[in-house]
Amino acid sequence: MAWIHGTVRRLAAGALALAVGAAGLTGAAGAKELEELQAAERNTVEIFQRYGPSVVAIEVTVRGKRVDPFEGIPKDMIPPRFREFFESPHGMERPKQQGAGSGFVIDGEGHIVTNYHVVRSALQDGSAELREGATVELSFPGHEAVPARVVGANALYDLALLEPRDEGALPRGIEPLELADSDETLVGQKAIAIGNPFGLSSTVTAGIVSALGREVPGVGQLEIPMIQTDAAINPGNSGGPLLNSAGEVIGINTAILPGGGGLGGTRGSIGVGFAVPSNLLQESLDELKAGGLTDITSRARLGVMVTGLEGYPEVIRRRLNLPERGVMIVDVEPGSPAEEAGLEGASFEVNVQGRAMPADGDVILAVDGEPVEEPQQLQQRIFAHGAGETVTLTVSREGERREVVVELQEVPRGE
Repeated sequence: MAWIHGTVRRLAAGALALAVGAAGLTGAAGAKELEELQAAERNTVEIFQRYGPSVVAIEVTVRGKRVDPFEGIPKDMIPPRFREFFESPHGMERPKQQGAGSGFVIDGEGHIVTNYHVVRSALQDGSAELREGATVELSFPGHEAVPARVVGANALYDLALLEPRDEGALPRGIEPLELADSDETLVGQKAIAIGNPFGLSSTVTAGIVSALGREVPGVGQLEIPMIQTDAAINPGNSGGPLLNSAGEVIGINTAILPGGGGLGGTRGSIGVGFAVPSNLLQESLDELKAGGLTDITSRARLGVMVTGLEGYPEVIRRRLNLPERGVMIVDVEPGSPAEEAGLEGASFEVNVQGRAMPADGDVILAVDGEPVEEPQQLQQRIFAHGAGETVTLTVSREGERREVVVELQEVPRGE
């Protein structure tokens, strides 16, 4: 089970002082000249020196409602030394809840990307607006923390977009990070993570891309094909960038499999970290900038239950006249866009080694010409559209291909 690590308590002052006391990002004093380093070392140093200043620490504070500590006690029974406090209009506050994470500058307008789960506790239900008493602050390396607002959030992919409340708060010379095409990421290529683990600002770790397409329960509201890396990722790294050797963002560091020990007793990295692919961020940016919260209840839907064909034995596919790839419609929701478009679910099953397999449902091969080979891909292609938009599905029925136009509808909030 993945451990989401966007909310960790602030470290003791001594540990923070140790982090703040670091001598800048470049580490130039007393260091070897870059040309004396090996190529792999030089690459890591250059990327950190160039893009480290664009990675911020994010602190989220949620203040509880004020409470009356003497509620129900007659005033004349309150000890005199407490009476002044009782009469104060400020009353008493519940302890603050604090969380920490990372983020990075994505454009020249000062927008900063992080994970939705880093800021979620500070937001009103169903909104990207801060709840009463909640604050979000950004700290650029070497600069004081500044208040920020949440521009937009995407719970589907666990992403959020922030910006400083003060337009002049962005330090000069900050270079926005560029997004790579995460579909071109290769297993084994270099991966560099920059963030603020355990409150230790401007920390860089390096490793490789360990795997692609990993599904991590608890990350986002959809099945996200995560990038796995052995670059050390720890609590506080959430929302920071995972970079390739060109300094491009291939993913947003999001979750880890927890190990034991860790600084201050908090569990830490065992070399299995996960990042949301950059292409999902690219796909979501316009919507994030438009504002508001995007979640499962605000998205257009098709209204089908499907299963992939990859597990069907070849002999069964031939006998049922099924294609090699695609997703079969198992059931169609009554009154859904799929039913209105005439799509059909399976009416019978075949039993293969004790496993029941739907046999005769329509098979969706593509959405708007983009191939669909598994349920996850269909879900992503549909959720990329809004309510009222139409999509053209390439469908196989009894071995014959046809094009079906479907007008998508929104899932009403609360269903």
